[in-house]
Amino acid sequence: MEFFKIRRDIPFMENALVFNVVSVITFLAAVFFLVTRGLHLSVEFTGGTVMEVAYSQPADVEHVRRTVSALGYTDVQVQNFGTSRDVMIRLPAQKGVSSAQQSERTLQALKATDQGVSLRRVEFVGPQVGEELVSNGLKALAMVVAGIMIYLALRFEWKFAVAAIIANLHDVVIILGFFAFFQWEFSLAVLAAVLAVLGYSVNESVIIFDRIRESFRRYRKLTTVQTIDHAITSTISRTIITHGSTQIMVLSMLLFGGATLHYFALALTIGILFGIYSSVFVAAAIAMWLGVKREDLVKTDRKREGDPNDPNAGATV
Repeated sequence: MEFFKIRRDIPFMENALVFNVVSVITFLAAVFFLVTRGLHLSVEFTGGTVMEVAYSQPADVEHVRRTVSALGYTDVQVQNFGTSRDVMIRLPAQKGVSSAQQSERTLQALKATDQGVSLRRVEFVGPQVGEELVSNGLKALAMVVAGIMIYLALRFEWKFAVAAIIANLHDVVIILGFFAFFQWEFSLAVLAAVLAVLGYSVNESVIIFDRIRESFRRYRKLTTVQTIDHAITSTISRTIITHGSTQIMVLSMLLFGGATLHYFALALTIGILFGIYSSVFVAAAIAMWLGVKREDLVKTDRKREGDPNDPNAGATV
C-alpha cells in the first residue's frame, strides 16, 4: 500500500553529516543532564509507602490525587486496581515519618471528603527493592541490546549491527535526557516504554537495511550513497502510514489516558519521533560512514544492472 508515491529518490545522505552533528550535540546534551540532574525516580525505585483503599462507590481518582497532593506530596501515584472502587496510592518516603504515620494521615484526609473509604492494605517498600529493580532493568536493557546486535549481525552484516545499536542507544539516551532535564517522574512504566522503543526503533532500521540489501541486488550501477537514498525513499510511504497510525494511538493515551499513563505515553511519543529520525539519519548514515558496500551483502547477483527509475531495471537475464 502506497499513499505517497515518490518518483525520484530524495538525497538524504547529502545532509547526513549535518544531521549527525545535530545528533551528537543532542546526545551529549542528554548525557550532560543525566549526569548533572539525574533521573527523578518514582517510589518503585526509591522506596515509600503503598496503600490500598476501597470506596463504597466508584472512586474519583483525580479527586483522590488532589486530596493526597494537598498533604505536601509532590510525587504521589494514584491509580485504580482491580475494580473502579479500589485505589492504590504510592507515597514517597519522608525523613522522620514512619509508614504507619503516613498511611494514617492520608486515610484521615480521604475520610474527610468521603466517609465511605476504608483501608485495605498498607506496606512499606524499602530502597533495597528499588536497587534490585534498577539492577534488573539495566540487565534487561543490556540483554535487549545484545540480542539486537546478534540478530542484525547474522541477518545482515556487522556494520549494520553497529549502526543500529548506536542509533537505538541514541534514542534511549535522548528519552532519558528529556526526563532528566524536565525532572519528569521515571517509573517502571517508563522503563517499559524505553524497552518498547528499542524494539520499535530497530524494526524501522531493519526495514531500511532490508531495502538497502534488495537495492544492492537489483541496481548494480548505483553507488552506495544512491542505493541508501533509494532504499529510504522507497520506504517513506510505509513509514508515514505505520508511524502515523502508531503516533495517533500513543497521543490518544497521552491526552486522554490520565496521570497513570501520562509519562508512559510521553516516553513512547518521544521515542517514536526520534526512532524514525535515527533510523534514517543515524543508522543509515553510520552504515554509510562504516563503508558498507554491495559485496558485504550480495554474494551472487543475477539481476541486470539498472537504475531504480528505469521500469526495465532489475529484469532477469
